[in-house]
Amino acid sequence: MENKELEIESHPWQPFIPDGAKVLIMGTFPPQAKRWSMDFYYPNRTNDFWKICGLLFLGDKDALLCDDRKTYDIDKIRSLMTEKRIALNDTVRKARRLKGNASDKFLEVIEPVPLFGLLSEMPGCHAVATTGEKAAGIVAALTGTEIPRMGEMTLAAVPPPDASESPVQLEIWRMPSTSRAYPLAVERKAEYYATLFRHLGIL
Repeated sequence: MENKELEIESHPWQPFIPDGAKVLIMGTFPPQAKRWSMDFYYPNRTNDFWKICGLLFLGDKDALLCDDRKTYDIDKIRSLMTEKRIALNDTVRKARRLKGNASDKFLEVIEPVPLFGLLSEMPGCHAVATTGEKAAGIVAALTGTEIPRMGEMTLAAVPPPDASESPVQLEIWRMPSTSRAYPLAVERKAEYYATLFRHLGIL
């Protein structure tokens, strides 16, 4: 089947932008709905993102699970992200799945997110953190920067809404993938994220 015959999927969620957002965390694109355990970012039960947040902010990697331990508590997650001023969105707005799975390797980017437009909605946000290699590559392409090494960051200039103003400096961090397919223990991944959150004064 040629690529043009494959379904083009649109991102299912609006950006999550709490008041006073300090960092925008960006993955690539959500898995298929059949893999969701909830209708929100990082919905796959086996993804490590909410385990990392539970471990770092609440001292328990399972703290954001519902009582049935099969799904995540969206209300608790939204409340925590709002409290910590963490915004969420992905780097791809429209995509094709070339192999019908969630693998970034087989994801064709049709339309990336309008990153600078998104950041204009968060005037206090001067940091973007990508959760994986493909997301890091997309942000690098959008900002004209090099992909940083794992756990490190590079700087980019964000065009201001008003041309008379100076560009805003943006930190672009590359974090480990939170997919369980990435062979790193959740506790080790959490160490990388802890460095980011401490730098931003969130942790």
